[in-house]
Amino acid sequence: MAERSPVSTIERLESEVRTYCRSFPAVFTRARGAWIEDDAGRRYLDFFAGAGALNYGHNHPALKEALLGYLASDGITHSLDLATAAKIAFLEALDQHLLRPRGMSYKVMFPGPTGTNAVEAALKLARKVTGRTQVVSFTNAFHGMTLGALAVTGNSAKRNAAGVPLTNVVRAPFCNYLGEGGDSLGYLETLFSDRSSGIDAPAAILVETVQAEGGVNVASPAWLRALAALAQRSGALLIVDDIQVGCGRTGRFFSFEDAGLQPDIVCLSKSLSGYGLPLAITLLRPELDAWQPGEHNGTFRGHNPAFVTATAALAHFWADDQLARAVTAKAELVRARLDKLAPGCDAQVRGRGLIQGLACADPSLARQICQRAFEHGLIVETAGADDQVVKLLPPLTATVAELEDGLDRLERAIARAVAERAAAPRREAVAS
Repeated sequence: MAERSPVSTIERLESEVRTYCRSFPAVFTRARGAWIEDDAGRRYLDFFAGAGALNYGHNHPALKEALLGYLASDGITHSLDLATAAKIAFLEALDQHLLRPRGMSYKVMFPGPTGTNAVEAALKLARKVTGRTQVVSFTNAFHGMTLGALAVTGNSAKRNAAGVPLTNVVRAPFCNYLGEGGDSLGYLETLFSDRSSGIDAPAAILVETVQAEGGVNVASPAWLRALAALAQRSGALLIVDDIQVGCGRTGRFFSFEDAGLQPDIVCLSKSLSGYGLPLAITLLRPELDAWQPGEHNGTFRGHNPAFVTATAALAHFWADDQLARAVTAKAELVRARLDKLAPGCDAQVRGRGLIQGLACADPSLARQICQRAFEHGLIVETAGADDQVVKLLPPLTATVAELEDGLDRLERAIARAVAERAAAPRREAVAS
């Protein structure tokens, strides 16, 4: 019997729902830092970083050492919500390195291992505390794939896959969705204050400061502050989904720090473990902690290896502001290069920190650029409702030389994709 290739095994056995392995058709075997290697020994610069789950790159040595030491000592792996030394160390590190230095007072909830678990817990708690049912979310938002999180997500393809009605949500225009000068928050306030608007007072307003999956749409600090004030006036809780753009992606650990906010509830996941291990938390103001024991639970709340790597990440990267300052400096480099590349592919530069992108006027060009980038040894993905944005999520720890190398590869991919577009009409004319 002929030997099957690894790719044919995927095609034969894995569901058609798979996506990323279609975009990046290789079998990956090893990774370190900003680099990932396939089974043929080819190396790629990874500017996708696990959709933002690998802010510190692959297999960071400080985190790997902590994890290997813990496993070698027969440390607890699974614990539900039992008290373990690993969980206590994580909570203390979170308090020491993040909460107390920022004057934040939050209780920590472990809702389950993924970002959508954190969002579901936040929505349920907001409704429980306020006694209200409606939640305000925004155009182009993405918050997860479980039913509550899908209800507050904007993308129609993802919503349609639910197969059931997704209700109790008021959709509002995100910052600048209506164009410069469009008053999306004035519109909301009018609805809330008019007893004949048909809109019930909301339990919560849920927002991403940067809509990553939605197209790298950035909310201004002024808009975010006005949103927080609106939530307070309307008696709604402000929930910030910091799952993809938190953990230093925009510079400071929390993406909302630059706006001077302290949300009522914060959702974190993705790079929280620092190592790509599943870990999510929901932070909530202490006075909102109205849960009864076991009222919201899950089998994998106590993922201790993730506690270990998260603790190591907090101590290694967030004991001071060096990483935040480095991200800010690297972001300027990336923005300057993208500004030069944008005219050549008829694109607009978007983003903050080290989540940046090129929003192409022709969505199919963005997809083609990503394909050509992969052929040049660079992994980048698209974002946005029409996959129109080439989104860059390099590891925060990527060196300046690695960033320049990746951007050089992107430049070559753009040139090639644009040249192919220009040649296509000529080929069609010759063929006819």
